[in-house]
Amino acid sequence: MKGLSPAIMLLCLLILAFSSCGRTDEERMKILKVYNWADYIDEQVLAGFPGWYKEQTGEDIRLIYQTFDINEIMLTKIERGHEDFDVACPSEYIIERMLRKGLLLPVSRNFGNTPDYTANISPFIQEQLNKVDRPVYGAALYAVPYMWGTAGILYNKAFVPEKDAESWACLWNPRYKGKILMKDSYRDAYGVAVIHAHAKELLEGSITVDQLMNDNSPQTMCLAEKYLKALKPNIAGWEADFGKEMMTKGKLWINVTWSGDAAWAIKEAGAVGVELAYVVPQEGSNVWFDGWVIPKYARNVKAAGYFINYLCQPEIAARNMDATGYATAVNIPGIHIDEAVRRCAVIHDFGNDTLRALEMWSRVKGDNLNSGILLLIFFVFGLLFIGAAIRHVRKYKQKQRYKSKRKRWYKNK
Repeated sequence: MKGLSPAIMLLCLLILAFSSCGRTDEERMKILKVYNWADYIDEQVLAGFPGWYKEQTGEDIRLIYQTFDINEIMLTKIERGHEDFDVACPSEYIIERMLRKGLLLPVSRNFGNTPDYTANISPFIQEQLNKVDRPVYGAALYAVPYMWGTAGILYNKAFVPEKDAESWACLWNPRYKGKILMKDSYRDAYGVAVIHAHAKELLEGSITVDQLMNDNSPQTMCLAEKYLKALKPNIAGWEADFGKEMMTKGKLWINVTWSGDAAWAIKEAGAVGVELAYVVPQEGSNVWFDGWVIPKYARNVKAAGYFINYLCQPEIAARNMDATGYATAVNIPGIHIDEAVRRCAVIHDFGNDTLRALEMWSRVKGDNLNSGILLLIFFVFGLLFIGAAIRHVRKYKQKQRYKSKRKRWYKNK
């Protein structure tokens, strides 16, 4: 599931600037627009919501369901494009950023005669949500946790010994040159780099994983860039969602990924005779969660609240967990917190330093805004502008022809 280059972000803004929606308020209230990660819900659960909503409220609802691969794309559509999604599922640091920017509406817990299931969240995940309050934003009023997991190493046991995978150091090992996939997520990559750079201090206990991953000082950011650039010769690609498939085919040996994707890949690979395993390195990593929120520009707040409540029912949460491979945030039996999770920490929003972090990430990947990309952006913008101008001229000519015909008609009359 979960960085975005400035070039792609600018392209997104250009496209969003030319998009619009023409539904009436009455029509819109019969629609629920959901924005979620790809492969992140049971399809039958999704299909069952309109019927459940009808039972609870007596009202019809139609779903418009869209997916994203990167947190920043989702945020750009809402913040800059004012896209009217009714409910979205960002990660913890994006929830924090949206709170800071005033982009969220409170989640109503008033469901009439329908029970409130939103309070049935695992105490451990509720604790992680409360950590978003730095300073206090009242995150629990604006977000309901959905799924959670860790970031770690998915590896092919035929080529990578377990002792290697148990340390982030394996990513820099020349033995795995060209055999590693890294998530296209600057926050995950940043955390990996600074944790590896301070492995000795972590072992000594003089610094914590939380301090490292959330240190956005210029010195630490430069250190992260240095280590990530040194890592590049070993990287076969940066991926948002295709890494698990590549690993199941045995084409690559290591994938820095999320626990849910790893669980799916291990199961699928086993069916074709490829033995994969997942581990959270001994140095530590990040424990993350995604949560449902109601964006500021939502137009069907009532249905959004009911949708969140629907997903918090224990039987529904269990079905989604089985379908996605991720651990549900809902408090149901069978979910335990192991020692590996205790070595992890939640990442926080970088605030005003986010752009500096994205620029660093662009330099690492080599997709800076060079002249070629700028020409492409201006070309796309030019096509959009020319198309709008042509339509305007056509309308003007049609209007002039209509006026001319009217004048001739009156004259002949």
